[in-house]
Amino acid sequence: MKRVRQYIGILAAAAAYYSVHEGAHLLCAVLLGAFKQIRFMGIGMQIDVYAERMTDGQMALFCVAGASATLFAGIMLAALAGKISRIKSKLLRAVMYYITIAFLLLDPLYLSILCGFFGGGDMNGISLLFPEWAVRIAFAGLLIINGWIFWKRVLPVYKESFSNGHEI
Repeated sequence: MKRVRQYIGILAAAAAYYSVHEGAHLLCAVLLGAFKQIRFMGIGMQIDVYAERMTDGQMALFCVAGASATLFAGIMLAALAGKISRIKSKLLRAVMYYITIAFLLLDPLYLSILCGFFGGGDMNGISLLFPEWAVRIAFAGLLIINGWIFWKRVLPVYKESFSNGHEI
């Protein structure tokens, strides 16, 4: 049962991440009047915009919107970890645990390290206003800070919750 909760938690985290990250891109594109379509690609999706209708600043805003939304949500979930860890449902606790990890770490990891290996993605738009090296350093800093928040705040709370006969 523990493995089932873990797999469901990971799948839920992926779905939540895509919903929040791409949802922020969608909202931003609509507000900027540049929304074109939603592209479904394999297991992921991407918000497509009319780039020619956008200034460099608007494109950078659009590209940073997804990471900003997931980072904000991750910080909020970390702050609420104590309350979330008291939820009686083992499955819901596991889901929230994995969502917190995804929201805190995925975008900083991608925008500091992985974007160089898998194509620029959001980095392409953000680097229209800021040098890529500066953005990578800033997100590396966020990765370290969020990793520390996870290690010192989130993990101990959930670890205690799961060790009291309520494993993940």
